[in-house]
Amino acid sequence: MTSADHTERSTLAACIAQIVGVAASDVPLEGEEQRAWLSERGLGLVPVADAAAFSWAGPWIARRLARDGGGPRAVVMFGVPSGAIWDPAGTAEEILDGFVVAPLDVATWPPQRAAEARVGVVEALVVAPEAEAPVRLVEEAVAIVGQGLEGDRYANGTGTFGSGRPGSALTLVDAAVLDSFADDLDHRRNVVVRGTDLNALVGREFTLGEARCRGRRLCEPCAHLDRLNGGGILRPLVHRGGLRADVIRAGTIRVGDQLTPS
Repeated sequence: MTSADHTERSTLAACIAQIVGVAASDVPLEGEEQRAWLSERGLGLVPVADAAAFSWAGPWIARRLARDGGGPRAVVMFGVPSGAIWDPAGTAEEILDGFVVAPLDVATWPPQRAAEARVGVVEALVVAPEAEAPVRLVEEAVAIVGQGLEGDRYANGTGTFGSGRPGSALTLVDAAVLDSFADDLDHRRNVVVRGTDLNALVGREFTLGEARCRGRRLCEPCAHLDRLNGGGILRPLVHRGGLRADVIRAGTIRVGDQLTPS
């Protein structure tokens, strides 16, 4: 094959697949979807500074120009000093830049999943009309595919962070985690559930009332949430901040409904 049979995106996806150990067709080509796919596995792409001089005892990804002028293509590099061990498109020696496929949290790698995610119960539904607006408890809400809960800031595209990205539609948090805080926590999550392991739902589908959802990645705490609560919540919420999910089938969610893993 020549570089014409490949694209910059397809070779990057193929190199990620080579390193992670999956079929190339499993890795999404689109950037946001690809990052979400990696996040489900506790991984991310970390840019390499001065990639041309980089040496790494394990595999990493470099971008180099295709020999036939087809533009940048990805290759898998390995070793100290590093050399190309897999070059699907046929590239020149000059390295433009590079990436390491790295765990999001080394201390918890590889991710530990529960043997069986249990059925949970919805204790509260929370929406806010726009970023930093006071939240409002509702008894039921319609989950919209690709958007989130009707009336919430992320379904309206007015949240603090960008809407429409994988995992941006819906956020869930464990009621037992909220119970561990002495004061009421402004958690800003949409759905409070009790009785299930939300971390175990990363990469899995589940029903939530009438809606069907897919867990995408952990909803880790951030500086924005810490500021809204007056500080001191980042460390206690690490890996306990809940779940980010997509709505893949619309439906009404009500307080008291079950969360049922597939």
